[in-house]
Amino acid sequence: MCLINFHFQNHPDYKLIIAANRDEFYKRPTAPAQFWEDNPDILAGRDLVGMGTWLGVTKDGRIAALTNYRDPSEFRQHKKSRGNIVKDYLESSLPAADFLTGLQKEKNTYAGFNFIAGRPERLYYYSNVQNDIALIPKGTHGLSNEFLDTPWPKVVKGKERLAAYVRQHATIEIDPLFDIISDVEQAPDEHLPDTGIGLNLERKLSPLFIKTPEYGTRCSTVLLVDRHNKVTFVERRFNKGLFDNESRFIIQLNGATI
Repeated sequence: MCLINFHFQNHPDYKLIIAANRDEFYKRPTAPAQFWEDNPDILAGRDLVGMGTWLGVTKDGRIAALTNYRDPSEFRQHKKSRGNIVKDYLESSLPAADFLTGLQKEKNTYAGFNFIAGRPERLYYYSNVQNDIALIPKGTHGLSNEFLDTPWPKVVKGKERLAAYVRQHATIEIDPLFDIISDVEQAPDEHLPDTGIGLNLERKLSPLFIKTPEYGTRCSTVLLVDRHNKVTFVERRFNKGLFDNESRFIIQLNGATI
């Protein structure tokens, strides 16, 4: 997951609004969003290499999402799969703060990551690079492959567009949120970060929606949690930048699936 835009506890009808893109190599096998056979309480897509996930929700309201921290110099051999952090939290019964305290003790067993975990009423952010656990304040936020709300062009654009949309609409629709994160425009060179991957690749990775010959946005996810604890989860999948399929789920957080 390489871009997570979310609006948190600052809308009259919705506790949480998420519009996120997962970027990955096209050849990496992935299962679409579904309730997992080995844990039917979890709704998420699944990386079939590490068997973890990048974004998911449970029927009792646990929510988690993760992005990689971009550091091309990092030595990743013998590191655990970061997608298992999301899986482990969703499978856990620990409160998010306690889970993150335990995760701090294992931070060096993973390559760099950013992790959001909690429930629609209370979300935490943790990066093993910064190594600080923080409550996320209400409002609009963005996370890519740096720290939360780092002003990369895609983060700034996504936050601004999401904030404008939710400010102007009492009823939140799915399609406009997907429209926000489908933007393929590259950022101007003068606004690009320097993360050590070279200017050409910085350009290619700067849009909200990425398309390169071997790597790009594999799926987009919109997740809504309203004030009545109804969760709407929609995943749109892409094949080398072209729309391929869609899955839709509605969950009532007392455990019922509508």
